[in-house]
Formats: sequence, C-alpha cells, structure tokens
Amino acid sequence: MKNLKYPVLLTIFVTMLSCAQSGDQVPEKVLSAFNAKFPDAKKVEWEMEDEQEWEAEFKMDGRDYSANFSVAGEWMETEYAIESSELPTAVMTALNENYAAFEIEEAELAETKEGTSYELELEVGDEEFEVTITAAGQIESTQKESEEEDDKD
Repeated sequence: MKNLKYPVLLTIFVTMLSCAQSGDQVPEKVLSAFNAKFPDAKKVEWEMEDEQEWEAEFKMDGRDYSANFSVAGEWMETEYAIESSELPTAVMTALNENYAAFEIEEAELAETKEGTSYELELEVGDEEFEVTITAAGQIESTQKESEEEDDKD
C-alpha cells in the first residue's frame, strides 16, 4: 500500500496541472478573429493580458507583431517595430518641433480602430520619454519614464 501513494499523488498532480492549463486556452472566437485578420501569421504565441483581453505575438512579413483581441473576439490593436527611417514626415516634424535634441531608442507602429499612431521611446539628454504621435503629427501623449521603469527593461 505504501508504494501506491506516489503514483496516486503523481496522477492527482498531473490532473490538476492539465486542468489549470485548460483554463488558459484561447477562446474559439478569439482564434477565429485572429486567423481571419492574420492568415499569414507564423510562430503564434498567446498570452492572456487580463480577464477581458488576449495578446498574440507572432511573425509576419519578416517582422515581429503583437495583436490584442477581446475575449469576445473583437480586434483591438496591432503593433510592430519599425525603423526610425520609416516614420512619416509629419511624425518627424512633430518630434523636431517638440524634442529638438531627441534620440529615438525604439519606434512602433500601432493600429487600432481609431487609426494609426506611432509609439516612440525617446532619449533627450538624461531623460527618457514614451511619446505617442498620430500619423498626422499630433502628439497624443507624452510620459516621462522613471529610473525604476528603466531598470525593469
């Protein structure tokens, strides 16, 4: 009877583990919406952002993408990294007018139902900012990064 204890515990553990993993399965509505919007996506990895949102990270057209969907299967946002040379003239003009001494650390194109914007990580002297600018060159938000956030990256 003593030897039976370990296989039973192992079976219980494996059962609990598989049940926990099945709770994180991507809903069919989300998968269907994703596959319809990104039929050429490769190497897709899913993560539940919160109780209402799923994020897929994938490769497509030689780029790394992320796309977010609600649990109901509604597309919310797509982002991918771009080179600073790909930024539109209106975005560069807004940067030159508002951040004269900036250096672009990272640039991403973000698409939502509201339109396209550019999310930029800028370094100006000793300060770092996250700036979002519309395709038309309007600054939507500017957030100074703290040293604590820098340490996390």
